[in-house]
Amino acid sequence: MSRVSRMLVATALLSGFFVVELGTALAIGSITLLADAGHILTDVVAAVMGLTALTLARRGSASPRRTYGWHRAEVFTAIANATLLIGMAAFIGYEAVRRLGDAPDVPGAPMVAVALAGLATNAVVALLLHSHASQSLAVKGAYLEVVADMVGSIGVLIAGLVTLTTHWPYADVVVAVVVALWVVPRAIALAGGALRILSETSPRHIDVEELRAALGAVDGVTGVHDLHVWTLVPGRDMATAHLTSRHDSARVLDDARAVLADRGLQHVTVQVERAAC
Repeated sequence: MSRVSRMLVATALLSGFFVVELGTALAIGSITLLADAGHILTDVVAAVMGLTALTLARRGSASPRRTYGWHRAEVFTAIANATLLIGMAAFIGYEAVRRLGDAPDVPGAPMVAVALAGLATNAVVALLLHSHASQSLAVKGAYLEVVADMVGSIGVLIAGLVTLTTHWPYADVVVAVVVALWVVPRAIALAGGALRILSETSPRHIDVEELRAALGAVDGVTGVHDLHVWTLVPGRDMATAHLTSRHDSARVLDDARAVLADRGLQHVTVQVERAAC
């Protein structure tokens, strides 16, 4: 199944469950269910934005004005997803604090039923997206939110069971706060990954100084300058380098490209200059 097809199925499943959970939350007055429904909504939005980004990236829309096409649309999508997650966590925290002084009685049975349905839905969606999460920020954003929702569903299940067995009125509020706090660092990590790409920071898995030394060790190379390594989108690292050499430039170029390829750099531009005598 293609990446886009997986996202389409995920969007349909999440949208259906969102309607069910939101309706139940409003009917019984559960802030934990409302929080989880809000998180599901961000999943739906993330999936829709991810679909849009993937569709734009697949169009082959490179032009003289956009030489890379729309490949980085998914990077902006990841930032939008992270912003939605943080905003939702803030709302959950506010609503939970507001209810601390007067926690309403919430029936536990509907919470348990919805939590089990949520776990099943999120498990299916996570399996759909997992294999592509490392290849696309758009898919990764949706995948991380779904995984977070699985934790949220477990939280809803715990709150429902506690409410059902002990009738403690604050279980709903406490679990809602825990879910909100669990989401925030993951949203920050997602945004951080996207910002690293936009700022053209070198990929974490490539040691630029080691790469510089390896290029400098190529037979005939006397100098390495203007070495730049960055990521266009996950899975597509780029590099440029200027080398000075007293030897045949074609052979040096081939050897330098081999050094870069050994480190996973296939999209490269290498310029070999004649060293001054």
